[in-house]
Amino acid sequence: MEKARKQELISKFAQSENDTGSAQVQIALLTERINELTEHLKVNKKDNHSRRGLLKLVGKRKGFLSYLEKRDIQAYRDIKKQLNIR
Repeated sequence: MEKARKQELISKFAQSENDTGSAQVQIALLTERINELTEHLKVNKKDNHSRRGLLKLVGKRKGFLSYLEKRDIQAYRDIKKQLNIR
């Protein structure tokens, strides 16, 4: 992920000015990496090492989403809608 794209995502989903670690920011960054790996795997179908990494990222994002759902249901719904997460 490019540095500019990462900063753009952080500024879009940050709760405060210096926020880089909230659940919303981490979900957005993980989603971006998941989308990049998905495109990589469409071209490189036999790359099982990257596929395992993708599954780990999806599991990590799922954990953040379940945490956010328990803490703030409205923020959970908003971020799922913004990032087109099923």
